[in-house]
Amino acid sequence: MPDTVTPGGSAAPAAPELLDPEAARALVASYPAVSPLAEKKDIGRIDPHMGRFISLAPICFVATADAEGRGDVTPRGDPPGSFKVIDEKTIALADRPGNNRLDTLKNLMVNPEIALIFLLPGTNETVRVAGTAKLSVDPALLESMAVQGKAPRCAIVVDVRQAYLHCAKALLRSKLWTGEYMLPKGTFPSIARMIGDQMGFSEEQKKAGEERVERSYKETLWAPMS
Repeated sequence: MPDTVTPGGSAAPAAPELLDPEAARALVASYPAVSPLAEKKDIGRIDPHMGRFISLAPICFVATADAEGRGDVTPRGDPPGSFKVIDEKTIALADRPGNNRLDTLKNLMVNPEIALIFLLPGTNETVRVAGTAKLSVDPALLESMAVQGKAPRCAIVVDVRQAYLHCAKALLRSKLWTGEYMLPKGTFPSIARMIGDQMGFSEEQKKAGEERVERSYKETLWAPMS
């Protein structure tokens, strides 16, 4: 694989040297001690500030792991108000139609641990939540998550163990909301074409895939394709 080239033109090293476990432990131990405020900011519950943030957030990133601890992260996007704060120890998010890999749901069947980061466009701080999760098909909960009259098939209900506000440094470094690093449309081929390249599809198959993806984006944001 060729070196990765950054926008500034510098190439990343192809094979970085890695620390052995002992050296890695020594490196971690050499970091400055955590500040008292950072150590105490995990309040273990959803307070009114975080509750309002979550209720206004249109996107969160969900991390789960399988029985062997192999991790997975997936984005979940919805109109503001779709992520539900049920009480200070419980939040819920909808499981919308997707590609049916069901990585998150399958992981939760064998390992209930879950972690989430909620983002608000234009706000550089984030909210971090972790705990354990179960699935629910409670009709009232699902109906409260309906968008355009389409309720989700199930909801992920999180028993909150960890909850805190995260500082803005990462989003400030990334300039996520400024648009400064925004790439022009067409920088990458369509996702159907890129996956087609990975799978060795013919040109005809790639074009058919592009048509399916476009249709899915129009028809299956809130309900499976009929």
